[in-house]
Amino acid sequence: MNLHGQFYIEGAWRDAQGRETTGVVNPATGQVIAEVHLGNEEDVAIAVAAARRAFAQWSQTTPAERAALLDRLHRIVLERREQLAQAMACEMGAAISHARSAHVGFAAEHIRVARDNAAAYPFTVLRGTTAIVREPIGVCALITPWNWPLYQITAKVAPALAAGCTVVLKPSELSPLTALLFAQAVHDAGCPPGVFNLVNGTGPVVGTALAEHPDVDMISITGSTRAGVLVAQAAAPTVKRVAQELGGKSPNVLLPDADFARVVPLGVAAAMRNVGQSCSAPTRMIVPRSRLREVESLAAAAVAEFVVGDPLDERTTHGPIANHAQFERVQHMIRVGIDEDARLVCGGPGRPEGLATGLYARPTVFSNVRTTMAIAQEEIFGPVLAILPYDTIDEAVAIANDTVYGLGAHVQGADIETMRAVARRIRCGQVHLNHPAWDPNAPFGGYKRSGNGREYGVEGMEEYLETKAVLGWGAA
Repeated sequence: MNLHGQFYIEGAWRDAQGRETTGVVNPATGQVIAEVHLGNEEDVAIAVAAARRAFAQWSQTTPAERAALLDRLHRIVLERREQLAQAMACEMGAAISHARSAHVGFAAEHIRVARDNAAAYPFTVLRGTTAIVREPIGVCALITPWNWPLYQITAKVAPALAAGCTVVLKPSELSPLTALLFAQAVHDAGCPPGVFNLVNGTGPVVGTALAEHPDVDMISITGSTRAGVLVAQAAAPTVKRVAQELGGKSPNVLLPDADFARVVPLGVAAAMRNVGQSCSAPTRMIVPRSRLREVESLAAAAVAEFVVGDPLDERTTHGPIANHAQFERVQHMIRVGIDEDARLVCGGPGRPEGLATGLYARPTVFSNVRTTMAIAQEEIFGPVLAILPYDTIDEAVAIANDTVYGLGAHVQGADIETMRAVARRIRCGQVHLNHPAWDPNAPFGGYKRSGNGREYGVEGMEEYLETKAVLGWGAA
């Protein structure tokens, strides 16, 4: 089924009103693998109207009905794991093993958690004789990025549907194929017409039209801080709720008593997971100055284990950078690090040996980095790690907080009370102690310029709810 010229609106695939198209480029080959239509303001108006019509009925469904839909969707996504993983490998270069396990596996978990929350959440509670009622906010516009094409979609769509909202999704025009497959999965799960709608397009056209639309009650965006600011500005005149999950420059603080042989390789892997294209990647490793050379050696050894190459090869651990603009950004920032006189431990500019074509970058580690350097302050969004030395724990915390961002952080050590104390002092929305397992119920979101609002878990669903007080509800 070729859906590249169609959008999913009101329960059916419909031809786009916009005539402009864009090519979807495989970053491993540079070849255009599909052409998709880009929506315009008319497409947005049609989709929002469909969502508005559907809201009256969907918002009145029972939590059990909404949970049943999400249960069916969860099963279908897992059944189509291979199809979805192959699409991501081709459209944004995810290594196929990582696409199967993380991109699809974690995305399915967002649906499962939303299903469970819909079934268990107390949407009405009594406070004395007053009922506190949590109701769906309304029509939600959801803008998702290219780096985790399915994971970020399910992190928004699933809790919005669980809350009783209707949605219009605008996926990234750089990785739209996975979103089309997801829309078909939603349809096959039996979603009522108009509850879920999809319009492809660019941020300046479709994103702006959604943010400005008076019948959109909430907009949620995952993207760059620059994009988040533009969406908030466009949304301000209609006073809609704006949730933003934006940029990051997450620290990874290694305390002196940490197990360096364990946590340094894990820290390198976390920083460069998804080829470093994750907003929460711990790309600043903050280490005791006395252990700097040891950390450099461990980091270099960890990078040497990576297999950079064809994302469809089962042996590959790291595929290409997802698109040309980001590839150029990564190459530029590696050169900046060299110009700033950071110590180049491994990697550097250019492609890895044996990869003359494709948007492949060399996994790069810089050491002896100062917090004033651009590579310590700017989000690079590629396989680039900066190692910064400290002399005291107070200095380590100060370095961790010396950023305009506040999305994630990591702390490694042996003494749990010390780790907890450091975690409390870091200004960010989520902290990982000693590389724990990922928790889909842990709320995720930022302080400072990393955004506002939370995703994942109960808090992620609550973003899509309004609070109503009904006095006298419990009166005799």
